[in-house]
Amino acid sequence: MGDAPVSSASAPKDPAPRNRTRDDVTLPALGVGGTLRWAWTQLTSMRTALLLLLLLAVAAVPGSLVPQRRAGPEAVDQWIEDNPFWGPILDALQFFDVYTSVWFSAIYLLLFTSLVGCVLPRALKHAKALRQPPARTPRNLGRLPESGVVVLEAGGPAPEEAVRQAQRWLRRKRYRVELRPEAGGASVGAERGYLREIGNILFHFSLIGVLAFMAYGGMTKYTGQKIIVEGEGFANNLVAYDSFTPGMYFDAASLQPFQLTLKSFDATFERQSQTHWGAPLDYTAVMEVRHGTGGEPEEQVLKVNHPLEIDGAKVYLVGNGYAPVVTVRDGNGDIAFQGPVVTRVTDQNFNSLAVIKAPDARPDQLGFVGQFMPAAADVGQGVEVSVDPEPLNPKLILNSYSGDLGLDAGVPQNVYVLDTSTLTELNSRRSENGGITLSVGQTHVLPDGKGSISLDGVRRYVGLDIHYDAGKWGVGVFSVLALIGLAVSLFTRRRRVWVRARTGDDGRTRVEYALLARGEEFGLREEHVALREAFEKMWPVSAPEADTGETTPATPAPAAAPTPRSGD
Repeated sequence: MGDAPVSSASAPKDPAPRNRTRDDVTLPALGVGGTLRWAWTQLTSMRTALLLLLLLAVAAVPGSLVPQRRAGPEAVDQWIEDNPFWGPILDALQFFDVYTSVWFSAIYLLLFTSLVGCVLPRALKHAKALRQPPARTPRNLGRLPESGVVVLEAGGPAPEEAVRQAQRWLRRKRYRVELRPEAGGASVGAERGYLREIGNILFHFSLIGVLAFMAYGGMTKYTGQKIIVEGEGFANNLVAYDSFTPGMYFDAASLQPFQLTLKSFDATFERQSQTHWGAPLDYTAVMEVRHGTGGEPEEQVLKVNHPLEIDGAKVYLVGNGYAPVVTVRDGNGDIAFQGPVVTRVTDQNFNSLAVIKAPDARPDQLGFVGQFMPAAADVGQGVEVSVDPEPLNPKLILNSYSGDLGLDAGVPQNVYVLDTSTLTELNSRRSENGGITLSVGQTHVLPDGKGSISLDGVRRYVGLDIHYDAGKWGVGVFSVLALIGLAVSLFTRRRRVWVRARTGDDGRTRVEYALLARGEEFGLREEHVALREAFEKMWPVSAPEADTGETTPATPAPAAAPTPRSGD
C-alpha cells in the first residue's frame, strides 16, 4: 500500500511570529522624503513652537548682561579690555551682537516657520469645519454628560413642530442648527463656540505678525542722540548726530527731512518742601519745527514723556544742563574758540564737568578742564560747590593747559575728557598761578602770554533722543489683535446640543435632549438648566422622565418644577 499523500493541514508551518527575533523583521526604510516629513511635523508642532519661544527669551538674556556693539562700540571695547579671558570668547560667540547674531536669528526664523506651519493648516482645517453641518444626532442621548427627557401633555405640538420650535430657540442663542427628519419624528443638531478656535488662530497669527513687524522694524529703524543749545538748531542728517545707531538694512536716504531749533528751555524745581528742595518738577522745551526742506516753522512744546512726532520719527527729551558761553583768545590775541560749551551734569544741583579745547590757539594749543556751578556757594576752606540747580550765582572754575591736544592726529576723542599727561599746566589750585574762577562778564589772563578766557554768559541745552521705527504700528496693531484673540479664546465656550422628538406609545410627544462641552465642562450644568426651563415655558410639559432611553410614558409631574438630571 503506497504512502498516503500529505495534506496541507499536516504540512509543517513557519515558526510563530512570537518566536521570530528582531533580526528576522525587515523595517521599512524612512527615506529622504519620509525624514523631511517627520522633521517638518516635529517643527510645526505646538510643543516645538512653545519651546522655541522659551528659547528665544533665554537667548535674549545676554543682550542685557553684556554691552551691545550697536548701542556703544566703545563700551564693548572697554569690556573686552577689562576681561581679557572672557572678552574674546564672548566676542567670537557674538554675545556683543546678540540680536543680529547667527544663533539668535536662527531661533527667530525657526520660531517664525514653526508658527506659520502650525497655524496655517489649523486655520484651513477650521475653515473647512465652518462649512460642515453640526455633528450627527447620537442614537442614545442619555449617555452624554448632560441630558434629559420631557413628555408633553396631550394636545401638545407634534414631534416635527416641537423640533422646529427648539430649532428656532437654539438659533436665537447663536447656535448653528440643522433639522434632521427621523423615523417617527425628527431631531435637530446645534453647535456654537466656533469663535473660540477663531480667537485661538487669530492669537497665533497675531504673534506671527508681531514677529514679522519686529523683524522689519529692527532692519529699517534708527536711533540717534543730539544735544542742542538754546538758540541753535539741528537738521536730520547723519553728520548732525552726536551718536547714531542704524538698523541692519538702514538706508540714509530714508531719513525724514526736518529741522529743529531750541528756542527756550524752562525748568521748574521744588520750592515748597524742605526735604525735597530743588527736586525737578517739570522740564519744558519750546521747539521750532520745520517739516521737509521748505516747510513753514511751527512752534511745539516738548516735555518729558510727551515726545514730538515728526514724519513718523519721535523726538524724546532725555536730558538737560547748562552750556556756559566762553571766549578763548590765544597768545596772538586772536579768538581761538568762542561759543557755548556743553557740560556734563554730575549731581542733582547741576554741578557740571566742563572741558574746553582750543586747537586753533597759537603759538600753543590751549585746553581747560574744571567745573561749572549754577549756584556757587563757599562751603569752607575756599571750596565752592553748587547748592541749587537754578542759575543763581553761576561760576566757572577751571585748570588751564597748553601744548598739543592730539586732535591733529585724527584720532577720535571724548569731548568730556582732556588728556593732560602730555600738556603743560598753566593754572590750577596746586600751582603758583592758582586756578581760574570766572563769573559772568569776567576775563582771566593766562600766564606766560598764552592768552585769556572769559565767561560771556550761560545758556541751557537739551539732550534729545530721536527714534524711528517703521514697524512699530504693525507691532501695535497685531498686539491688540493678539489680546482680542486671546480674550475670545478664553471666554468663548464650545457647546453642542441635540434635541430629538418622537411620538410615545401613549400618543404624546416625547422630547429628548442632551448637551456636550468641547473642552472644559465649566458652566455646562447651568446651560442644561436654562435649556430645560426654556422647554418647560415653550411647551405644556406633563411630567419629567428618567433618562433611561426607554419610550414608556412618564408619570404625572409633581407640584414642584422638575430638576434636570445629569446622565451617567
